[in-house]
Amino acid sequence: MVSGLINANPIVYQKKERRLRTAPSLPHDDYAVEPIDQQEDPEHPYSLEELKVITEEAIEVDDHHSYVRVIFTPTVEHCSMATIIGLCLRVKLMRSLPSRYKVDIRVAPGSHATEAAVNKQLNDKERVAAALENPNLLDMVDECLAPSYD
Repeated sequence: MVSGLINANPIVYQKKERRLRTAPSLPHDDYAVEPIDQQEDPEHPYSLEELKVITEEAIEVDDHHSYVRVIFTPTVEHCSMATIIGLCLRVKLMRSLPSRYKVDIRVAPGSHATEAAVNKQLNDKERVAAALENPNLLDMVDECLAPSYD
């Protein structure tokens, strides 16, 4: 284990059994929508589901209004990776959903010391675009998302 981690010993939960989901609004009814909770945590070799950073109940999809809201809970309230996790979630959804969807990524209320700042950063198009222009951040995002492409 790497020293200097914010949460060196996170609680790891068992993964839920999955059923294949489809998105009927997409061109093919059999289009498989990959769960975003399967992406890897930036600090640990576990999925966001295993760390309970993301739960099914925290994902709201309104296909009629082309809207998706994801609320995630960092493992500790001073998690320095909260913005990276949120950016990874946004990128995953941007790459997976049709462009008509508005995506809202938020930290669960009361779960992070700088909740308002993180939420503002994750939902500001210019800040997200600037972050994705940074090669180091983009590499980190791609690394977190890589397991979900398998």
